[in-house]
Amino acid sequence: MTVALLCACLLALALAPAQAQAASCAGAQLLPGTASAAALDKATLCLIDQVRAEHGLRALRANRTLRAVATAQVTSMVRANYFADIRPTGQTPMSLIVVTHYPAHAVGISIGQNIAWGTGTFATPEHIVAEWMASPPHRRIMLSSEYRDAGVAVSSTVPSVLDVGHLGGTYAVEFGVRRF
Repeated sequence: MTVALLCACLLALALAPAQAQAASCAGAQLLPGTASAAALDKATLCLIDQVRAEHGLRALRANRTLRAVATAQVTSMVRANYFADIRPTGQTPMSLIVVTHYPAHAVGISIGQNIAWGTGTFATPEHIVAEWMASPPHRRIMLSSEYRDAGVAVSSTVPSVLDVGHLGGTYAVEFGVRRF
């Protein structure tokens, strides 16, 4: 009994930071389809910024142009029934961003993209950000000190090619920095 209680207490202590972090971001446990896309986008960026702050990094500025690219990426994946950074047409995240006004007047830009999907409770912003942090390539992008801007988009459906049903969430985050 004492060992079980000790294990339960240790588990509660291990989960407390993640729960406290999520509690300070409104909408962290929202499910796509039950809330507005704007609320999900804001919660996701808030959680990313909290993780960055824990690692001594500055918060990202929400950028409308990057959000539009993220929205187009999520919409493309759901409508064209695929799940990948590169579209079936061969368009890369960089090729999508360079045709916007994001790089205007910049000497150069750097970009990164994280995508994810989930169903049920695995589709909350809290879970998606935790999964990105558990994945070394996604974690590297989120914790890059290079990026200054971000655009988030969440769809309340998932591509049918994933064979998990349509209810859930598909996420895209475009990270960027302009050099002048």
